[in-house]
Amino acid sequence: MSDMGGTKALALEEHCQANGLGFVRFDYLGHGESSGSFADSGCISRWTEDATAVLDELTTGPQIIVGSSMGGWVMLRLALARPERIAGLIGIAPAPDFTTWIWEELGTANQQTLMADGLVRVPSEYDPEGYVITRRLIEDGRACHLLDDGTLGVDVPVRLLHGMADPDVPWRHSLRIAEALRSTDVRIHFVKAGDHRLSEPGDLDLLRATVDELVQTVGG
Repeated sequence: MSDMGGTKALALEEHCQANGLGFVRFDYLGHGESSGSFADSGCISRWTEDATAVLDELTTGPQIIVGSSMGGWVMLRLALARPERIAGLIGIAPAPDFTTWIWEELGTANQQTLMADGLVRVPSEYDPEGYVITRRLIEDGRACHLLDDGTLGVDVPVRLLHGMADPDVPWRHSLRIAEALRSTDVRIHFVKAGDHRLSEPGDLDLLRATVDELVQTVGG
């Protein structure tokens, strides 16, 4: 449920403006300032469509895509859908296939409620009202899995940033992604005390430096 008004997105926009780099931030359907309901229409394939539309309609030429958590899943799907438009990827605690973990963590009672009612609300440290998990999100997530066969046909440079104190997406998940990527230009930056958001000043400095390095790597 993060949106384009978040700390990382705003810090990146400011950094890109200061360095003469084009930058686009946006909200998925059902997030932030966008229309639609997260509970009614939110799923990975629909959010990939949003990202693809932004890429196709609001940008030109090869792009560096930055995706955090769920956005890391969408980022990888976008790279597979539009390989000719992608120059590089930066994933922040990327979480492809995370709906599998959500399903398992729901437990039997919540799973039964979800299947019967189409949704269930679960506690979250990020929202006092909790998160709504929908049957559509879980079922669509299964259809959007990327790591089941252990290969990801992405050939561009990839940088992954991950906090080792992340309670939501295990840091070893980035290792799994790195192993699956076909690209040989893959680097992982682990932050030992870093949490899931990686929004502390030092984390933002790392993100800025990673953008600068990747811009130089792909030729500005």
